[in-house]
Amino acid sequence: MNALVATEPKVGVEAQYLTFVLGGEMFAMDILGIKEIIEYGTLTTVPMMPAFVRGVINLRGAVVPVVDLAVRFGRPSTPVNKRSCIVILEVHGEEGVQDIGVLVDAVSAVLSIAAADIEPAPSFGAGIRADFIGGMAKVDGRFVIVLSVERVLSVEEMAQLSQAGDGKALAREGEFAQ
Repeated sequence: MNALVATEPKVGVEAQYLTFVLGGEMFAMDILGIKEIIEYGTLTTVPMMPAFVRGVINLRGAVVPVVDLAVRFGRPSTPVNKRSCIVILEVHGEEGVQDIGVLVDAVSAVLSIAAADIEPAPSFGAGIRADFIGGMAKVDGRFVIVLSVERVLSVEEMAQLSQAGDGKALAREGEFAQ
């Protein structure tokens, strides 16, 4: 299993979270796994990738896949606007460290949230897979979904989905060849 450089927040300890908007909802992720935030630019699409992989970017000579979080959550693709950003995260997998970008509608702020202020993830009603949610934090009178980034961006799971997509494409090619 892969994990971010950061570990889960410890009880009684405050951690800092980057908050961002996606599809009108507020989300947060621990800043310790975040390398940088860049302006949305031109992406190069890669054939045979899962729908949630929007493309790749060249980040100082490194090829970085960019995941559309909305599609990863089973929602329509994120429309790009002037506030769209790519958050570059460092994810550890079986094959080492991988930089992955995530497309978000807009970055909001960095907030300090105590672990005690994060409620357990609900098993229903959030509109995304329950295992993607690390908890629910109450910030300024509204709930913020704290993502379990190591699950949302599981390198192994995304690779399996990509391979499954390749198999479906190959099966379709076989159907047309007959």
